[in-house]
Amino acid sequence: MADTTPNNNSNVRRQRPPRQKMPEQAPDVRRRNFEEVPLGYTPELAKTEATRCLQCKVPKCMEGCPVGVDIKNFIALVAQGNFDGAAKKVKETNILPAICGRVCPQEDQCEKFCILSRKEESVAIGRLERFVADWERAQGKVTVPPKAPPTGKKVAVVGSGPAGLTVAGDLALKGHTVTLFEAFHKSGGVLVYGIPEFRLPKAIVQSEVDYLEKLGVKIEYNALIGRILTVDELLAEGYDAVFLGVGAGLPMFMNIPGENLCGVYTANEYLTRSNLMKAYHPDYDTPIARGKNVCVIGAGNVAMDSARTALRLGADKVRLVYRRSRQEMPARAEEIHHAEEEGIEFHLLTNPIRFIGNADGWVCGMECIKMELGEPDESGRRRPVPIQGSEHILECDLVIIAIGTLANPLLTQNTPSLELNKWGYITTDAESGKTKKPRVWAGGDIVTGSATVILAMGAGRKAANSIHEYLTSNRTEWP
Repeated sequence: MADTTPNNNSNVRRQRPPRQKMPEQAPDVRRRNFEEVPLGYTPELAKTEATRCLQCKVPKCMEGCPVGVDIKNFIALVAQGNFDGAAKKVKETNILPAICGRVCPQEDQCEKFCILSRKEESVAIGRLERFVADWERAQGKVTVPPKAPPTGKKVAVVGSGPAGLTVAGDLALKGHTVTLFEAFHKSGGVLVYGIPEFRLPKAIVQSEVDYLEKLGVKIEYNALIGRILTVDELLAEGYDAVFLGVGAGLPMFMNIPGENLCGVYTANEYLTRSNLMKAYHPDYDTPIARGKNVCVIGAGNVAMDSARTALRLGADKVRLVYRRSRQEMPARAEEIHHAEEEGIEFHLLTNPIRFIGNADGWVCGMECIKMELGEPDESGRRRPVPIQGSEHILECDLVIIAIGTLANPLLTQNTPSLELNKWGYITTDAESGKTKKPRVWAGGDIVTGSATVILAMGAGRKAANSIHEYLTSNRTEWP
């Protein structure tokens, strides 16, 4: 589409290039490997895409960025070929750009506000963010910014997911001593146990964690707070503040007959085995069921990840079963598109009502009922209503339940002075992350329920600023 802005007050009009496609593995190749699907922009593609930016005087795109990346200026630097400067501009406010550029739903955040989207496709902000972060790492140009002088204050961060990593990095730069407690043997939270290698290579996550350690953040692994130590004990041991970013890792079940059959997994367990414990890799002996005829229940990003993982683990057929229509599917459009390209079958307006087992106690089928959409429910989506007499059976030898997660009560049940809502999530002040418990902040999925990486990082940024203000003001009142 032509740009109708006059060029140097002449009648010459600049032709704007179309949105640049991301090179990626072909579907028939990638469906049997765990290598990353999108291959990233080349420098030429990145510069071409960056020239599409209008450089608005008031960049609306920033309104959609939870961590306030200076989008306009980092893209201008890309257009000039100053990739090093662009990467540093992004990292002024986002310590995880290589991750955000891969897994954040830019189409519902920064790119949604791009002025170009009114008439054509928005600037590919996320792809450019990924490009500059990858370029900086590949060129060995990752540098540690100057830190503020030591404050003498100690902060404990519980959980190393996106929120915890953000808090840890921000507070370390502000001069505080930060110790990050991680229950697993790897940092990253959902970034390492939940998101598959083909969507987010774990080497990328590790490089971001390495960056935090260069900032001085100390990480203690296999440290399950709530068991080895309580929050009160952390405070008693000399930590001046505690941030809770433990996520929402308690899997939801359907509570239908046959759910305890062998071969019925929650997505939480299935993906943790494959991703964190590397069951997909031939050099690891982590046990995982490898079905040939797989059904995945749900239609969010986790369901797409589960379905595409099952395919790569050797399934001949993978069906995604969802009780609403395509319009209500919560997964990113890109993930739905990739799943379809790889041959995942969608069985929409379909809901399981029982699992069927064989004589050996293994799942061999799933009875379902067709649904129709009624009036909207509390989520704003039309409520699925069963169609009586439409029961039918889908044969399967593996089922993965990916219908969401809840707050894990392990830490909160050992911290009685925290205030929880009716779903078990920690209640906080929305602008600061302060909890009702003095000197304790929280953010991310343990507060909001399952959400996006960048929203968790935004919550971490607010909490870090609040913690810093509290620690340097010598205030004693709370909140």
